Amino acid sequence: MFRRSFFVAIAATIFSPVLAFSADLPDLKGRTVVVVTENAYPPLQFVDPKSGNAIGWEYDAMGEIAKRLNFKVEYQNTSWDAMIQAVSDGQYDIGMTGISIKEERKAKVDFSDSYMHSEMFMLVRADETRFTDAKSFGAFEKGFVGAQAGTAPFYTAIYEILDGNEQNPRVKLMETFGATVQALRAGDVDLVLTDGVAGKGYVDASEGKLKLIGAPLGGDDFGFIFKKGSDLVAPINAAIAALKADGTLTALEKTWFLDYKLGQ
Repeated sequence: MFRRSFFVAIAATIFSPVLAFSADLPDLKGRTVVVVTENAYPPLQFVDPKSGNAIGWEYDAMGEIAKRLNFKVEYQNTSWDAMIQAVSDGQYDIGMTGISIKEERKAKVDFSDSYMHSEMFMLVRADETRFTDAKSFGAFEKGFVGAQAGTAPFYTAIYEILDGNEQNPRVKLMETFGATVQALRAGDVDLVLTDGVAGKGYVDASEGKLKLIGAPLGGDDFGFIFKKGSDLVAPINAAIAALKADGTLTALEKTWFLDYKLGQ
């Protein structure tokens, strides 16, 4: 799938010159690596509403990793529900979609080192006044929260806001994160939990219809996932360390979380 990259536009002024292959990193000798994503988690990865191309922070980061490690990327798309098992089964080499590093997931897949830390926030409609934080939402018994089963927002809703019951009827489960935001805007739910980076993107694109409220609710580290025992883990970790050290990841955060305006 083609994509538009903002990385190239800022590389000349922000990054130090980097060769197509970094001699101090492992050389994967041009092999093809199949990377699967959901394309539903802006600004990490999503479909640009203007061009129809898949773009985002993770695409640019993976593109830079591929360049430095000398491999070719083939992108595939699947749902969040299917992704971890599919990577575990070896259908894809790498999974990326803002995946929180969790101990229980390590039983199925290997994780890269963390490439980003994010905290959970409450996303609500701009005119919301019935609750202002996690405690008051928990007490607002008529309030519904939209979430995907098995994701960090789902567990945060259940264990940090509600009663710990994973069958709590106040949680309305949906297939994609984007669907939860649409349900929020339509009034079908009253709250969506999201990490700060995605939440800011949706607020910026909402034309004043959404806002973030309350204090952050814990935090998550994001990593890429691999089939257990994959020989890609060590090279990818080396590349992540290099991108952190030379400021590339920080520059990408500025591009996608501060400069880019979703939907504009």
